[in-house]
Amino acid sequence: MKVQTLSKIRQYHNYVGLFFAPAIIFFAVSGALQTFRLQEEKGYGGPPPNWIVVMAELHKDQMLPKVDRAAEFNSDTAKHKPAKVEKKAIAAAPDRSRFLLQIFSVSMAFGLVLSSSLGIAIALSNRVARRRSVWLLIAGLIVPMIPLLL
Repeated sequence: MKVQTLSKIRQYHNYVGLFFAPAIIFFAVSGALQTFRLQEEKGYGGPPPNWIVVMAELHKDQMLPKVDRAAEFNSDTAKHKPAKVEKKAIAAAPDRSRFLLQIFSVSMAFGLVLSSSLGIAIALSNRVARRRSVWLLIAGLIVPMIPLLL
């Protein structure tokens, strides 16, 4: 690969990676929480914390759940209670904002694929480390399949 081409690929990889990095981190964390069903009562061993429920709703439905503000403040004890999240709010959400977040999620997925592909191109262009890069790619394909086949 030409030095100028490689330099441009690195630059684009940097831009795409930096732009999508916060969302990728968010989806990785929220996905990890959902892997163990921590957003559900049965997974957490009781009512899950609201922040986990909110992260799960953003991850799955690309929208914030509706919060019951009346239940948030208990006037009898003058103490704040955690807000209760209503699942019914999903159907009542504005379609436009949900659609825009879905478009962003698809863009992020495309950006992640593009960024990863550019990273692979950069790694394979290094002649000194090419063999190691190929073996790492092969391992990255095989290792996740092992638990599925057991």
